[in-house]
Amino acid sequence: MATKAPNYPTGLTFEKVWASIQELKEFQKESTRQRNEDIREMRESSTRLDKQLGDLGNRFGELAEHLVGPSIREKFNDAGFNFTQLSKNIDIKFPDDPNSWAEIDYLLENGDIVIAIEIKATPKEKDVDKHVNRMEVLRRAANKRGDKRKFRGAIAGAIMSREICQYILQNGFYLIEQTGDTVRLTIPENFTPKEW
Repeated sequence: MATKAPNYPTGLTFEKVWASIQELKEFQKESTRQRNEDIREMRESSTRLDKQLGDLGNRFGELAEHLVGPSIREKFNDAGFNFTQLSKNIDIKFPDDPNSWAEIDYLLENGDIVIAIEIKATPKEKDVDKHVNRMEVLRRAANKRGDKRKFRGAIAGAIMSREICQYILQNGFYLIEQTGDTVRLTIPENFTPKEW
């Protein structure tokens, strides 16, 4: 039995195949260029969005400070403290150790006690941990000046989960919560504030 020769399409030449391969290479090159351009534009958009969100976060933090700050001294004094001085935006720096510095949102003072208050719109565990470090820097600065007062801390926030409230208290900080147009100072029974 005789074998039939394969029936190849007519008109397909080496030149046509080569031209098709070249077109495909150009198409891939253009696709790659367009994809890279799209990625660059997405990165630029993401950078702009990150900056806008950061600015919004800073504004929200400033709003929290303006809402919480004005009544802090009054709330502590209502709880039996006699704070006579309230300072805002304090920088503590050590010229001989540039890595030891702290920025304190509010500082309440009387003859016996100093309370450093950190205000965050939405405090997180890392903010509590940073406040512990801030308190240590504050204590070192006080020791250099011969200041023997007791140093305590507080964290205030506008939006806080129950878990973060517990974490704040477990670390020995007073808890200040935004409630409407005022704040609530939370000092649970048997609470012992940490002193530095």
